[in-house]
Amino acid sequence: MVRWIAALVGLAFAGVLAIALVITVSGVVSDSTPKIWTGAPKTAETEFHKHPRDAGLSSAGVFGKFDKQQLQRGFQVYKEVCSACHSLKYVAFRDLAGLGYSEGQVKTIAASFDNIPSINPDTGEVATRKGVPADHFPLAFANDIAARAANNNAIPPDLSYMTRARHGGADYVYSLLTGYQDQPAALLKEFPDAKTPNGLHFNPYFANLNIAMPPPLRSEGQVQYSDGTKPTVDNMARDVAAFLVWTADPNLETRHQYGFMAVIFLLASSLLAFGAYRNVWRDVKH
Repeated sequence: MVRWIAALVGLAFAGVLAIALVITVSGVVSDSTPKIWTGAPKTAETEFHKHPRDAGLSSAGVFGKFDKQQLQRGFQVYKEVCSACHSLKYVAFRDLAGLGYSEGQVKTIAASFDNIPSINPDTGEVATRKGVPADHFPLAFANDIAARAANNNAIPPDLSYMTRARHGGADYVYSLLTGYQDQPAALLKEFPDAKTPNGLHFNPYFANLNIAMPPPLRSEGQVQYSDGTKPTVDNMARDVAAFLVWTADPNLETRHQYGFMAVIFLLASSLLAFGAYRNVWRDVKH
């Protein structure tokens, strides 16, 4: 009976590993296979869309960890540049303690936002107040109509979970922010009707190549870092991408630690189970 149970457990493990292998291989093949193999008609999007470049973040990989100084720089880029159009409505000010800020610093950051929706207790009318740590980041626009009016009829997405919502995650954010360029002559030569419309901007890392958002990071020194890091466009893009990884998964380090511990536990359990199996059946020829 024990032998049959051990065999079933082994088959279950083998089945799970086989499924994981198939999913991984299919994902790699789908990412690396040239577009022309899919049989889809050739378009400007299929020919000139680029796969995100590696941002090289310390949080990447199964042993990834956050660089808190980088996260603080990324938050600074978000606050001074991105917050004009993009919200972080699922992030509370008190969560910023996870970036290494003290309680007093969190209170100061929260109070710097004086547009938290509120109600005047004397008149009952809609009002605004300064933020407190328990508040969430305020919306960038009062409503979708205001957002469209200010952004060429496009609604800037909330960035709280952006690195989870886009294929490529942080690499996509980093590549998009650094990928603005003039439309290639080769594209216009092959697809004359694919000229970027007025009001849009060419970016090969965006799905349809043309994005309504103007380049948010335009020049070196746009944000002044206090830790001595050179504020190049590349560094600012990488830092804000790292920050958005944190907003989407603030427990990443803990999750990685638990995952590593689970793997160790499973390996140890497998060795113990194998040892028990050999001990129980040591006198049986097989």
